[in-house]
Amino acid sequence: MSPTLDTVRVSAERAYDVTVGHGATTLLPGLVDDCARVALLHPVELTDRAEALARAIDAEVLLLCAPPGERAKTAGFLADCWDALAGAGFTRSDAVVGFGGGATTDLAGFVAATWLRGVRYISVPTTLLAMVDAAVGGKTGINLDAGKNLVGAFWEPAAVLADLDLLATLPVDDLRGGLAEMIKHGFIADERTLEIFEADPSAMLDPSSDALAEAVTRSMRVKAGVVSGDLREATSHGTQVGRELLNYGHTLGHAIERRERFTWRHGYAVAVGVAYAALLARNLGHADDAFVERHRRILGSVGLPITYDAGAYEELRATMSLDKKTRGDALRFVLLDAVAAPFIAEAPPETVLRATYEELTR
Repeated sequence: MSPTLDTVRVSAERAYDVTVGHGATTLLPGLVDDCARVALLHPVELTDRAEALARAIDAEVLLLCAPPGERAKTAGFLADCWDALAGAGFTRSDAVVGFGGGATTDLAGFVAATWLRGVRYISVPTTLLAMVDAAVGGKTGINLDAGKNLVGAFWEPAAVLADLDLLATLPVDDLRGGLAEMIKHGFIADERTLEIFEADPSAMLDPSSDALAEAVTRSMRVKAGVVSGDLREATSHGTQVGRELLNYGHTLGHAIERRERFTWRHGYAVAVGVAYAALLARNLGHADDAFVERHRRILGSVGLPITYDAGAYEELRATMSLDKKTRGDALRFVLLDAVAAPFIAEAPPETVLRATYEELTR
């Protein structure tokens, strides 16, 4: 019996399908059957799985083994990938496949975007976070010492294969990291996702549960809908919020990641950022106490952090000034009045920013 697969359509500059379900990777050979060469970029810890995937592809497969996690997203390793493609004679009719977590798919997409000014790219995310975040939307990039994802390009994949079977061996902490982005998607756009979390938090930590499968598909539909309407993140104003909506919780979250030298999971940092954003909205006279408490309750129910180091504000504030949403010297936050009711807070008073952080860390 064939597995049941759901399809999420992304209609931005170049339409493509996201296939979600158990066994989705079986579709990969058919997506590259017209290629003479395929580069399969994967992290070192997935070498055995990558080699098995390569054997199913009827083409010359170049395996590009990347360092673990964010350590792969450097200009040096990017150049190594270019050299490998050049040595193997890759042309515009060939393809790059990213097989791994969000760091791998970010890097692989950027390799594809920059080789010969753009070749076919297929994303095969292997973590929950990558499925619901990095794999969809066309953002690719690498990190600099100055910050995360400061160099990159918009390059949409030809397809995304989100195989839920790949979640079975994930450590529970990695699952939690992905759940943070799913909770974010619920608050910005989908009440039903929040209800799934509230109904049975333990099911969200079970890779085989139907509840998790539904929530993953819904989360990917949220992201697909947002990026289809605003691929390149046009500037938002007031309550007219485009792709910036996906940055809910990320202004502080990215600053925490940098302070922790990227040793914190992205989802953990985003969870703290989301909790802060809810407090900030209330302290600016928007959301109410119940909305703040709902954030804290749902995040906490699956074991995500909702506080941080009380002595870190000055360093985090300086880093937030480098945030990609900043315009000139004005720091901007994506905030919510309620579920699916966003607005942009531009240059909030410094006293409120500091007081909100102090409240978060108490």
